[in-house]
Amino acid sequence: MPYSHFTFDSVRETFQLETVLSRGIFSDIEPVAPSAHLTEGLKRNVPLAVAIGTEKAKSELIVVDVLVELCVHFDYRISLFSGIDFNVDDEKGLVGVCDFLVSLSPDQLSLKAPAIILVEAKRDNLTEGFGQCIAEMLAAQRFNGEKGNDIPCIYGATTTGARCSGENSMRY
Repeated sequence: MPYSHFTFDSVRETFQLETVLSRGIFSDIEPVAPSAHLTEGLKRNVPLAVAIGTEKAKSELIVVDVLVELCVHFDYRISLFSGIDFNVDDEKGLVGVCDFLVSLSPDQLSLKAPAIILVEAKRDNLTEGFGQCIAEMLAAQRFNGEKGNDIPCIYGATTTGARCSGENSMRY
């Protein structure tokens, strides 16, 4: 079963996950001001992406600009992947394509561990993307572990381009 078939309930049941509400996990983090380039680009692109209304348009016109800004902020010491196959555990259904994946490796030629952030773009409904994003986060946890790179937290977000799921993380 590919990531896109997971719902919030099915991923919790399949992987025996417990829901723990955690608010303010980034409250101690100092905000970073967006660059003028990002601000102007979003001002121009968001209305067009929302008017087109597809996941692809929102991914290409909004989400990727924000993630590229992240790469620039970290002087390209991280890598960004879009639409790559991330097949980790076929038996558990942790296979398929991720909209966006960020790795804590500067290698842009191939995905290297640790995978740290996964972002799913959804057309209109954030809730539809929760199960998919959580399944991708679990795959990232397994991928990192198989590469001997156990990191304490993997982050995921589901966005419509206009709204984001907010502070979702998986700690283990």
